[in-house]
Amino acid sequence: MVIPGVEPQSMAARLRERFAMDGTELTETTARELVAAQLGYSDWTTCAEAAASSSDPVTIPILRTFPGDEARRFYVNFLGFTVDWEHRFEEGAPLYQQVSREGCVLHLSEHHGDATPGSAVRIAIADVRRLQRALFDSPVYPLRIGLSRQPWGDDLTVPDPFGNRITFHTPRSAS
Repeated sequence: MVIPGVEPQSMAARLRERFAMDGTELTETTARELVAAQLGYSDWTTCAEAAASSSDPVTIPILRTFPGDEARRFYVNFLGFTVDWEHRFEEGAPLYQQVSREGCVLHLSEHHGDATPGSAVRIAIADVRRLQRALFDSPVYPLRIGLSRQPWGDDLTVPDPFGNRITFHTPRSAS
C-alpha cells in the first residue's frame, strides 16, 4: 500500500538518520527493506515499483547552490528538509542532491548551468505559522521572517544563502 504523498525512498533516508541519532548504523538496504515491510510489501523492489506506478507526474524544482556545507546547514538544519540522496561524478566534483520535507521534493545543484541563483519556489504546507515559529526559535540562522497575509492565504518567504527564495504557503480556508 503506497500512501499518497509519502515517498518510500525518503522514509528510508529518515529512518537511517533517526537510527544514527541513537548511535545505530543502519545500511541503506536494511532501511529500504524495513520501509517496504512497514508499507506491506514483500521487498523493496516491489514497494519501489508500486510507488513509481501509482504516483502522478511530479515536478521537482532545481535550485542552484554553491560548494561547501551551507546548503545542508540551510535546507536540513534550518528548514528541516531531509537529504534523500547525493551524487557526485567523482571526488571533488560538484554535488547534486535531493532533499524533501512533508511531500515537497527539491533538487539542489552545485553544477554551473543547472539553475540560476535567485530562483523562487512556492511550497504548500499545512501550517505556515508553526513553521515561522520554529524558524524564529532556530539557532541556525538569525532570520526573523514575517508572515505575509494575503486574501488567498499566508505566505512565509525565506531567502536562502544562494539568492533563492522559498515561499511556504498555507491557503486560507474557504468559508
